[in-house]
Amino acid sequence: MEPLEALREAGRIAAKVRDTVVKEVRPGARVIDLCDRTEALIRELGAQPAFPTNVDIDQVAAHYCSPLGDTSTVPERSLVKLDVGVHVEGYIADTAITACFDPGLRYLVEAAEAGLKAAMNTMRPGISASDVGSAIEQAIRGRGAKPIRNLTGHKLARYVVHAGESIPNVAGHDYHVLAEGEVYAVEPFAVPPTAEGLVMDGPQSNIYRFMKKRSLEGEAKRMLKHVQEQHRTLPFASRWVMRGFQTPTAAGSFSQLLSAKCIMSYPQLVERSRAKVAQAEHTVILTSDGCEITTA
Repeated sequence: MEPLEALREAGRIAAKVRDTVVKEVRPGARVIDLCDRTEALIRELGAQPAFPTNVDIDQVAAHYCSPLGDTSTVPERSLVKLDVGVHVEGYIADTAITACFDPGLRYLVEAAEAGLKAAMNTMRPGISASDVGSAIEQAIRGRGAKPIRNLTGHKLARYVVHAGESIPNVAGHDYHVLAEGEVYAVEPFAVPPTAEGLVMDGPQSNIYRFMKKRSLEGEAKRMLKHVQEQHRTLPFASRWVMRGFQTPTAAGSFSQLLSAKCIMSYPQLVERSRAKVAQAEHTVILTSDGCEITTA
């Protein structure tokens, strides 16, 4: 498949999965069921997850996915971010939507969506990333909310979710110039005006990435080979690996991979003042006169 065709197909599948599963997000729903459902649907539609499904609740802005045996559920009056990644032959689409179960927080969802729309209307070759951030910030503040200033969108490359360049959500950061043909995931985050508007590292997210091959023995060696072959440079869920190695020693073997620094773990990203967070996200391809949204 040609790269442009693969990018569009990944975007089409990601949008369909996002719009299908968000309707299943409701108070009392099990988070692990939402993660499994999303990832199964991606595969049913002929693609693969580009990263584990994130189901980020309230003050968790990013990077929570269920471990095996997760019993957590969606709370009443919560804000739930569903963040979906899809790849077709390594070409990635990344998109997110927020489900709101508290009418008093609906303005945060609208603010994030307004920031995303402003970015889509601003992005074109030759403009600086900071100018896009300025448009996002103005739109979010115009809806009575505040952007999270230390979270950004990111450039995508084949089999690489974070490919170096960023799209900030505020003005005055990152002056690199956008170029035709580049692919970005743009993701504004909105919090109440009284919030700090920053995220910090929280508990582990249950999301990991292959780092380096090392000399291991037995099950740990087989597990590392599985991770490397199945996931390459893309993030993966501990849940995926544990389901493939259902032995009494599997958890210990996985710990060996971590302690040997064969794999790295991502932390959850939590709003520092514990404010509830809304998110909206699309993937775009920079075109000669603007951008094409692959996940619309």
